[in-house]
Amino acid sequence: MTTRSIQPGDSALAARLRREVRGEVLFDAAARGRYSTDASIYQIEPVGVVVPQSEEDALTAFRIAVDEGVPVLARGGGTSQCGQTVGAALVIDHSKHLNQVISFDPGARTVSVQPGVVLDQLNAYLKPHGLWYPVDVSTSAQATLGGMAGNNSCGSRSIQYGNMVHNVRGIDAVLPDGSEYAFGEVKGDSHVEGPAGFQELVKRIRAIAAREAEEIEHRYPKLLRRVGGYNLDMVSGIPFNLAHLLVGSEGTLAYSRRLHLNLSPLPKNKTLGVCHFQTFYKAMEAPQHIVALKPTAVELVDRTMIGLARSNPAFRATVEQCVRGDPDAVLLVEFAGDDRDEPIRRLKQLVELMGDRGLPGSVVEVIDPGVQRDFWEVRKAGLNIMMSMKGDGKPVSFIEDCAVPLEHLAEYTDQLTRVFEKHGTRGTWYAHASVGCLHVRPVLDMRKEGATQMRAIAEEAAALVKQYKGAYSGEHGDGLVRSEWIEPFFGPKLTRAFGEIKDLFDPKGLLNPGKIVRPSKQDNRSLFRYKPGYRTIPLKTALDWSEHGGLDKAVEMCNNNGHCRKFDAGTMCPSYRVTRDEQHLTRGRANTLRLALSGQLAVKENEEAFTSDELHATLDLCVSCKGCRRECPTGVDMAKMKVEFLHHYRQRHGLRLKDRLIAYLPRYAPLVSRFSFFVNAIQGAAKGFLGFAPQRSLPKWRGDAFRESSGAATGAGREVVLLVDTFNRYFEPENARAALAVLRAAGYTVHLPQPANGSRPLCCGRTFLAAGLVDEAKAEARRMIEALKPYVEHGVPVVGLEPSCLLGLRDEFLSMLPGAESAELALNAHLFEEFLAREHEAGRLKLDLKPLAQKKALLHGHCHQKAFAVMPGVERVLKLVPGLAVETIESSCCGMAGAFGYEAVHYDVSMKMAELSLLPKVRKANPDELIVADGTSCRHQIHDGAGREAMHVARVLERALAK
Repeated sequence: MTTRSIQPGDSALAARLRREVRGEVLFDAAARGRYSTDASIYQIEPVGVVVPQSEEDALTAFRIAVDEGVPVLARGGGTSQCGQTVGAALVIDHSKHLNQVISFDPGARTVSVQPGVVLDQLNAYLKPHGLWYPVDVSTSAQATLGGMAGNNSCGSRSIQYGNMVHNVRGIDAVLPDGSEYAFGEVKGDSHVEGPAGFQELVKRIRAIAAREAEEIEHRYPKLLRRVGGYNLDMVSGIPFNLAHLLVGSEGTLAYSRRLHLNLSPLPKNKTLGVCHFQTFYKAMEAPQHIVALKPTAVELVDRTMIGLARSNPAFRATVEQCVRGDPDAVLLVEFAGDDRDEPIRRLKQLVELMGDRGLPGSVVEVIDPGVQRDFWEVRKAGLNIMMSMKGDGKPVSFIEDCAVPLEHLAEYTDQLTRVFEKHGTRGTWYAHASVGCLHVRPVLDMRKEGATQMRAIAEEAAALVKQYKGAYSGEHGDGLVRSEWIEPFFGPKLTRAFGEIKDLFDPKGLLNPGKIVRPSKQDNRSLFRYKPGYRTIPLKTALDWSEHGGLDKAVEMCNNNGHCRKFDAGTMCPSYRVTRDEQHLTRGRANTLRLALSGQLAVKENEEAFTSDELHATLDLCVSCKGCRRECPTGVDMAKMKVEFLHHYRQRHGLRLKDRLIAYLPRYAPLVSRFSFFVNAIQGAAKGFLGFAPQRSLPKWRGDAFRESSGAATGAGREVVLLVDTFNRYFEPENARAALAVLRAAGYTVHLPQPANGSRPLCCGRTFLAAGLVDEAKAEARRMIEALKPYVEHGVPVVGLEPSCLLGLRDEFLSMLPGAESAELALNAHLFEEFLAREHEAGRLKLDLKPLAQKKALLHGHCHQKAFAVMPGVERVLKLVPGLAVETIESSCCGMAGAFGYEAVHYDVSMKMAELSLLPKVRKANPDELIVADGTSCRHQIHDGAGREAMHVARVLERALAK
């Protein structure tokens, strides 16, 4: 039991939870706002949130809520698309702590897990044993096993492995009356083991199933893909598994403590055929013939998704590699097996089949596992890619999971397309062609007439699904959006039976009410995220948001699908990986911004929501890594949003001394560098006073700062501008000198630009932006553009060393000073290694390099290098050194992020970020291995955290110069 103090204004429930639960108890308005949405169109504020530290914590919270008569909603990743994980209830979030594998038997191919275990996390654990959990949902990096069981999730390969219900062995669950039962296989009515209460429960469930046997036979769709209502048909025969009744129940029947799962062997070999179709109808006719070849998956990607993926930097190269020309749709057909030749043989059969059907040469054969994996990632990101559409109209989920028999798929999709046209819209299509379950989302504006269109389209779609004897709910469950359609499809008798089942388990109706049984209408606008009267506050923005139609529209690009909940790949979101708090997730930040902009964020008296301390706290741990800029498929750029917020926040709250010193560093640096010895001697003593971490060393000012003696170097080679940033100029001038030496050795005429009036050196304005001083940053940008304009007009490349500085010319400059001059500069701006890599590929680089004593380089990428996809160029340039092997560290942010890691309040988080992967990898490196990092902050973190010197690529190349 905890001894935490009760918060002012706490309800009786909140006060009791704080007394008895060790985990986090969140009842503030901002936290409840962040948990009021999932990936659906709905928004319902919960009563409160508990993030339990243990199973006992979770059970205590569950029992307290029930005892107080408060509804309970168990939640994992919050990625549900039908509104299953929103409600006026106490939310219990399992994803932070209840994410452990409890037991594993590789011989029996079984595993037991807590409900917060993420699917990818489990499969990473199982992979060394040659096993996996094969319900491979597209949100596998975010979806928890508890949520997947609640929804009866499916996946791309369900044609071979089935749905969640086919792979669950048992569930340990607790009922609202406090009873704890092990739900699992029952061999027969006379062989029910367990307490008397459990035996009585089984008896009554079986009686209902027996009574409705005829209705079950008549009403349940004869399809693999059908997850509507309760799985009464799964507990009708003998033997039966009572856990299968809980699967797909969306948390409305019991609270699941642990799940016991059956596993499958990992296939050793795979091939992929990408089948191209010039008409969507032809693509829909093909699956019924393709499935005869026994593929493990047949997935659809339509024209819209192909186009959006091509426009996304994260996916463009992969799409170009696998998609030829401009097809109306492609089908991804996968074959798998232990025998290496068998998948290849069946891929050849696919090629023959397509040829026989009048489509010779329509299959791109993908044998390389890496290319296969990359293209599957494009398909897995389908929903998020679709949601990256600009403007108010967005693809809306409400009929997306309808499934029909394969022989009717082409006709069904054709008729549904005509329905969309009738109502003035269109649909986006993707997903599971192998089982006749296509995710189709009509593009609607839910602020205006979208709700009316949704109702009309849903009614006509339901009629079509009935006509073809399909399932209205085929994968993502019922939730708020489809529960009202249970009765039209299952009939009044089974609907009443579902109510009886609900009342047996939960007589007071406290478990996730409103889902499956006694639901609201799907178009009840009071439950929508964009309710009637929704509007945003007028705001004069400092940055240009016209690409999105305004800052509010840019924030609303977040569809809450949770792609940012990463733990093992990519960059985003570094602070979330450390805290695992919804507040520090890109999604959580975007939601809080949206609530502030729309007047829904409750703040203190006399405080404005958009400049509130609450919003500042939410954005405080955003390190502006820009990982979301590249990795969020809907394009949420939280780093840019933070700059905009800070601009307004500083205008209201001003700057602290420490922030002012950091922001204005480029202005006073020329003077301070002249007294470097004195400043270095005293700055350590001032760390604590200024708010810097005492454990952190500070950068050393250099008396030999880099200075341009003239505007250009002599030479007859190709011209290039070397832009030396503030950090390399005053703290590590050897990097600038090395870059200059390398460029000159390669024969380039190197220009060293200076301001036209001969004042202090040029600066990109990065430190001002980090403090929210956009006007000051704009002044620096104007100086930069003016000085570089003569070079840019003649097409001279502008080359820089510090990623955060140089890449600002390609990013923030366009937002601060939109126009032709900024655009031209952006096109001409390159990182040092990026420029050299392009020159090498073009055959223009004449750089004579010799082998180094070190034979291996361990490379860490700056976050902005990753965000702008320039890391391949860094690797290629390092490999120009003869005999040098290059290994890139798979890491997120180093944790420094400019001044962030120097600050005392951020030091612990900074070090935890570094310890996730970067510092352990550096410590394991041999002493004779080079450590390479182009970011000045990254190098500092490596020095402080691992005691190793990291070098800029320019210095590595300088060492390798033959002369």
